[in-house]
Amino acid sequence: MKNPNSSKKPLAQWPVIRHYDKNHLDQLLLPVGGIGTGTVSIAGNGELRDWEIMNRPGKGFQAGPGGNRAPFFALWVKNTAAEKWTRGLMGPVNLNEYQSADGKRPNCHGIPRFRECSFDAAYPLGQVNLADADLPITARLKTFNPLIPGNADDSGLPIAVLRYEITNITPAPLEAAVCGNMENFIGMDGLNREPDWGENLLPVGAKKNQNTFRRSNGIAGIFMTSAAVDRNHEAWGTIALTTADNAEISSRTATRIGDWGDGLLSIWDDFSEDGKLAPCQDDGDDTPLASLAVSKTIAPHETAIFEFYLTWHFPNRRAWATEIIGNYYCTKFNNAWEAAEKIQPRLPQLETDTVAFVRAIADSTIPDAVKEAALFNLTGLRSQTAFRTPDGLFFGWEGCHDRAGCCHGSCTHVWNYEQATAFLFGELAKTMRQVEFGLATAPNGLMSFRVALPRDKARSFSVAAADGQMGTIMKMYRDWQLSGNTTLLKQLWPKVKNALAFCWIKGGWDGDQDGVMEGQQHNTMDIEYYGPNPQMQFWYLGALRAGAEMARHLNDTDFADTCTKLFNQGREWTMEHLFN
Repeated sequence: MKNPNSSKKPLAQWPVIRHYDKNHLDQLLLPVGGIGTGTVSIAGNGELRDWEIMNRPGKGFQAGPGGNRAPFFALWVKNTAAEKWTRGLMGPVNLNEYQSADGKRPNCHGIPRFRECSFDAAYPLGQVNLADADLPITARLKTFNPLIPGNADDSGLPIAVLRYEITNITPAPLEAAVCGNMENFIGMDGLNREPDWGENLLPVGAKKNQNTFRRSNGIAGIFMTSAAVDRNHEAWGTIALTTADNAEISSRTATRIGDWGDGLLSIWDDFSEDGKLAPCQDDGDDTPLASLAVSKTIAPHETAIFEFYLTWHFPNRRAWATEIIGNYYCTKFNNAWEAAEKIQPRLPQLETDTVAFVRAIADSTIPDAVKEAALFNLTGLRSQTAFRTPDGLFFGWEGCHDRAGCCHGSCTHVWNYEQATAFLFGELAKTMRQVEFGLATAPNGLMSFRVALPRDKARSFSVAAADGQMGTIMKMYRDWQLSGNTTLLKQLWPKVKNALAFCWIKGGWDGDQDGVMEGQQHNTMDIEYYGPNPQMQFWYLGALRAGAEMARHLNDTDFADTCTKLFNQGREWTMEHLFN
């Protein structure tokens, strides 16, 4: 009789663009999360790090008080001779952590691990390969979050898929179990409670957090909530650790802390006994440790899949000041449990579409270095650098510090450099044009190069950048060409015209209308240029050319003729005076 817990079918092969051997894992992290949702990162050795799911960056944040209670997954195996093994599903400890000057213990210090480890990457697909000569199995963690060009919603799901593939390398069956362990750290986002970048922060900290075991709609696991964290705090929300409800499952909703490492020892000993978890009384810990184990039998030389889902729901994204502006992804689900319920049945198709995209890049004839740069740099689009407000509009910081966004407001001149959004998620790019022209452009054509939030404060920055403003006009042309969406072009055209005509106001960048940028020109170098220069002039000429094309398509002949005249004049003057 065929064992229902294993399969003879070959496992789907994921494409690989870059292989990292065991000597090149220490600085490797793969962030797993959707556009605008935040991420958790998988380290080169398989650890779960940098928990950034609570509306802000969290570099180095290990989800809770940390140390030996940092989140981890473990494997239990037993053979027919009753020999048993328990290992953390991780490679060797990052040696850099032992050499740190602050004396902090590495994550999951003291947990037995696999001796051999490597990592295969083709973003957003990551594979941690684990082996140990003492064990009758090999293990692989396959992790991803859906990334599907043209589908921003399905590329913006709050989930990390953690698929552990355990292969029996012996001629006899094995009993096996995989257990996930993580604290309920709602209320803790990794920020040192000092206001950063002018923020007005609420008090933070886990308080009366609760874990509940649930089963519904084909999934089972732990639902994490809080009874006392301020419901208006950025770090208030819900988390779920779940699995498909099609195998033997055991769980703990808490583990007594005890002294030193007693809590970890308690759960390790319990799991090591038989691969199952016994209930444990909650001792009032504000960050109770949740544990979820799945048990299966693995036939000789076959592979069993233990798949877990981390989902989250943190609705209170805040603006530059204190107002809650919210998250688009939170409008799709009421909480993290509902996210798991709705996403899990769709994962086969979401994975198929994601792998098809990555394989199209991986199987192409372009150099591997270009493939790597093109795919791996998409992590920025799915980091805390970018987010969507509940109305679906897309915004971005210039980048991120370890604990806060850096340089707010979808800065026009910085986002001029970025092309991935327009070519992969055109609908999101078009919402940026709606923001820039529809919200951030004043009646006189001055476009605030930083957009303030909430949206009724969009123009409050009130400073225009010469390159940024001209770039948005060119991007309007680009997005119109890519999408063919003349409706949006018609809707925004009056503001686009005003933004270009702003150059021609008295004392403006081209107040004498000779096709040459002059005067004070704030720009991406964070300084003011004065007088003609090729850098700003190129942006101006590009905007004039784009303006002429859009105007002519909309039968705005007079404006098209004006743009064409200034373009020709400016081009000739530039060639004669700004080049030798």
